[in-house]
Amino acid sequence: MQRARNADGADQTGLHKMFDLHALSCAGDALVAIGLAGTIFFDVPVGEARTRVALYLLITMAPFALLAPLVGPVLDRFRHGRRWALATTMLARGFLAFAIADQIDTWVLYPAAFGVLVMSKSYGVARSAAVPRLLPPRITLVEANARGSLAGTIFGGIAGAVGAGLATFGPGWPLRLATLLFFVGMVLSLRLPSGVDSDKPEVPPRVFALLAHREALRLWNLPVWAAITAGGTLRAMYGFIALFVAFRAREDDLLLTPVAALGAVAGALAAGAFVATLIGTRLKLRRPLLLGAIAVSGVALGAIAAAIFYSLPAVLVLAFGTALASGLAKLAVDAVIQERLPDESRASAFAHSETMLQLAWVSGGALGLVPVAGPWGLFAVGLVVGAVALRVGSWAWTAHRAEVSPASAPSEWSQQAVG
Repeated sequence: MQRARNADGADQTGLHKMFDLHALSCAGDALVAIGLAGTIFFDVPVGEARTRVALYLLITMAPFALLAPLVGPVLDRFRHGRRWALATTMLARGFLAFAIADQIDTWVLYPAAFGVLVMSKSYGVARSAAVPRLLPPRITLVEANARGSLAGTIFGGIAGAVGAGLATFGPGWPLRLATLLFFVGMVLSLRLPSGVDSDKPEVPPRVFALLAHREALRLWNLPVWAAITAGGTLRAMYGFIALFVAFRAREDDLLLTPVAALGAVAGALAAGAFVATLIGTRLKLRRPLLLGAIAVSGVALGAIAAAIFYSLPAVLVLAFGTALASGLAKLAVDAVIQERLPDESRASAFAHSETMLQLAWVSGGALGLVPVAGPWGLFAVGLVVGAVALRVGSWAWTAHRAEVSPASAPSEWSQQAVG
């Protein structure tokens, strides 16, 4: 782990410190998620839990997804002080986690959870803008993101296991540990190399300008939209699987006890995400759109198969495959943005893409709250994802044509093919 952290010159530029910071951030977020799950999902009957989760999505996740496009341009004004911006997001999350732990049974829970989400997004945007400033010559941006995600997945998993143990003493204890980790992260943020702070000009697209301004449309070309469509579909499927299977497990629909079934599904999702980040540290993406099309197609077939052979093992395989495909599709999105967009627009492009993926997760999670029988729900979602797979596959084929014969392809693809 130490060798991977410092490999390829990461220890010379200070990129390894950013890996440490991201590991702490993911661990803290995992602990907050466990604390919230104990209050919203486990401690109440199934019907009330469905209502509480829906309320959580409505009050926190949905407004957050709409507000998130503002985060990039706001933070971009403070690019000369990114270390302080990162430290502020850590400090705010620490205080908010402590507030949730202290007021976990009151109305304070929802606005505080909303604040944690906003600060987590702000951290992600600031980090995406800071990482390129610390890149050694031998590491690409996609590799750096994948290596950071690997560190975050490992420490997030460890924190999740510790948090699950602490939750047996009450849902507030994981949140108190998260507070401590966020405060440590604040210190690490301030100790990042000074190269994180930069005055290089960045020209982000205006908020919600994707459909209104010609320049924004030029930047958000068809390959970028195709990659985000594939990634967003898989992120929505991830959210659907997480909540749909969680409620099916609570209704004893998967043979095991609800807690055991939920633990197995959560483990499958975590394992898939881990394998995706592990592959991403070494994967050289030459045809990111083809990867996205294959990933979406595989998940569609997996959902239909899980519906036909509905059982806990089938659901576990689907959960693992969905998390793996979603992680790889996210790498494909990063690769297309890195290749298709100029340096001065990448940070905000990453922020916009993350917003769309987050909104897709919320939409998928909301669908997962619909009370339908397990096989029918998986079959219906499989058909929808299959339709998207056909469209993304068509885009991938068009990109391949543009690469082989630029003159015969549409102008949106021929400038720089990314199959």
